[in-house]
Amino acid sequence: MPKFVELWVYLSATPLFGLTMTLVVYVLAQALYARLNQAAWANPVLWSVVCLASLLTLTGVDYPTYFSGAQFIHFLLGPAVVALAWPLWERRAALRLHWRALLAAAVVGGVAASGSALLLGWVFGLPQAVVLSLAPKSVTAPVAMGIADKIGGIPALAAVFAVVTGMVGALSGKVLFDFLKIPTDAHGWMARGFSMGTAAHGIGAARALQVNADAGAFAGLALGLQVVLASLLIPLIFRLF
Repeated sequence: MPKFVELWVYLSATPLFGLTMTLVVYVLAQALYARLNQAAWANPVLWSVVCLASLLTLTGVDYPTYFSGAQFIHFLLGPAVVALAWPLWERRAALRLHWRALLAAAVVGGVAASGSALLLGWVFGLPQAVVLSLAPKSVTAPVAMGIADKIGGIPALAAVFAVVTGMVGALSGKVLFDFLKIPTDAHGWMARGFSMGTAAHGIGAARALQVNADAGAFAGLALGLQVVLASLLIPLIFRLF
């Protein structure tokens, strides 16, 4: 036991701690997720966050120490997002055929996501800075932080809203799609994936990719479109009004 304690103290103070714990926790969460037939509530990202946050709290390891190792995984997010273009390239024929409908859906979906969040924040009387932080909630967290900063919101709070939105979308998407009786044919998977990427950004796209390749491809497209549209339109609209 003393040797184990010494080893723990050593590892917790080095970058190896964050990297090792992130990989171990996620691999275990992914194994549980597969064993439960990919049940939505067993989402490995959700439980990895819960487990890692609990572990850091219990052990007293501060976040900068953890992130000094986890940043290597964080770096891979960029290449991972770029890699989403390959499945879409394989479906370029469908993209050429439906590009008008997809673009219109992206605009309407983005307006609905941002507008509904602002309306709910206003109805419940939330402080203005909090309401503004809700506007980019359906855009991936780093972009949401930049948009919130431009329009007078709180970047850190915008990141929290974005992560929560992605988690809710990943957990509830399948149930909602089944309730709406969206089919699971080629067009149905396109609609499911694009909706998931529009509403739940990267976390939703990852979930869609695990379920079906077509859904994952169009979820990645929706993710990219929302980033571009939100970055251009939200600051412009707030500046005008």
